[in-house]
Amino acid sequence: MNTQGKRIDFNCDLGEGCGDDAAILPLVSSANIACGGHAGDEATMRATLRLCRQFGVAAGAHPSFEDREHFGRRAMPLGSDVIATMVHTQLALLARIAAEEGMRLSHLKPHGALYNVAADDREVADAIAATVAAFDPSLVLFGLSGSALTEAGEAHGLHVAHEVFAERGYDHRGRLLPRGTPGAVIESLDQAIAQVHRLATRGEVVADDGFVVPLRADTLCLHGDRHEAAAFARAVRDALEGDGIAILPVGSKA
Repeated sequence: MNTQGKRIDFNCDLGEGCGDDAAILPLVSSANIACGGHAGDEATMRATLRLCRQFGVAAGAHPSFEDREHFGRRAMPLGSDVIATMVHTQLALLARIAAEEGMRLSHLKPHGALYNVAADDREVADAIAATVAAFDPSLVLFGLSGSALTEAGEAHGLHVAHEVFAERGYDHRGRLLPRGTPGAVIESLDQAIAQVHRLATRGEVVADDGFVVPLRADTLCLHGDRHEAAAFARAVRDALEGDGIAILPVGSKA
C-alpha cells in the first residue's frame, strides 16, 4: 500500500504520575497533560510542559471529571454548564502555567469518562467545544473519530483531530469497548501494532465482532498509564516509521 505523503500525530496522556513521562515524550509528537481533575497538580503540569519543550512535543490540556478516586474514568451526571466551567478551570490553569514557561498550548483532549460521554452526548460535546472556542479558537480539539465531539468542534469553528487508539478495542459503531469488558484493553504488543498498521495505512479497525469499521485517523493515542508504556511507544513509533508514515503534531507543516 502506498503511504507516500501520509502523516499522523502520535499522542500520549501524560503528567498523571503513573508512568515514565521522560522516556515516552521523545517518542511522541503530542502530549495531553493532566490538569488537576483526575490527576496532576501545578508541579507535575510544569514539569511535563518543560519536558515537552525539551523534546519539541506539542502540549495540550487533558481535562476530566473531577474524580481522582476513580482516575476520571467514572461518568458523573453533571449539567452542561457545570462541565463547561470544569473544563474552563482546568484548561485555564494549564494555559497559565504554560504562559509562565513561555509556551502555548496546541490542543485539548478530554480524559476518560468525559471523553466517552462527549463521544455520544451532543450537549456535553457542545459544552466542551464552546468552552474551547471561547478560550482560544486556535486550539485543536481531539475527539474520538467520527463522534459527537468532533462534530461539535467543527460546528464551533474549531480545527478538530479525529483520534484512534493503539491499544483499545472497538465495537461495531467505532466506539471504545468499556474498560473492564473483554478486549477493551489490548495487552499484546503484536496485536496493538497490527491495529496501528491497519488504522494508519487503511483507516479502519476490526471491531470485537469482526466487523471492519472505517475510521479517520488524524491522531493516534497510546495511554501513558499502561504497563510498559515506553516500550509500547517505541514499538508504535517504529511501526509507523516502518510504514513510511511521518509523525507530526496536528496542524504542523511537514
